[in-house]
Amino acid sequence: MLPRTLLIAARAFNERLSAQTVAAAVARGLADGGWQVDLCPIDGQEQGAGPANEVRELLDALDFDARMRSARALIVCEARLQEDTLAGSVAFEIATRARQAGVPSYAVTSENRLDSFDARILDLQAIVEANSVRSLRTAGRKLAGLV
Repeated sequence: MLPRTLLIAARAFNERLSAQTVAAAVARGLADGGWQVDLCPIDGQEQGAGPANEVRELLDALDFDARMRSARALIVCEARLQEDTLAGSVAFEIATRARQAGVPSYAVTSENRLDSFDARILDLQAIVEANSVRSLRTAGRKLAGLV
């Protein structure tokens, strides 16, 4: 039987929507759909690319790989998804790890600037846009039906 837990790896959307707030709002929507969640707010890295070893160290400190493999799917919450800032970013590393582990991944973002080719490279099953607590919860409900 597949696990009923979803891993939510969230980063801050802005000053008002911290990583914890984003993760909790999406989690409420997923819980409305009957899913259990593992919240993984990721702080400490700016939006753009960072040194790859710092990103790996950050994810290793969160025991990210084990948590991801024990989940049914991964929800990546990132303020902006755009091709020119993906390489070396936390979102790229997370999506790559999920793809390599065979864990389906979905994304919630306030701004999606990826074309279908870029989304396919990341192997994102669906990308949902949301930019407020209310719309993040709605995004979680939508994803609950897709997972």
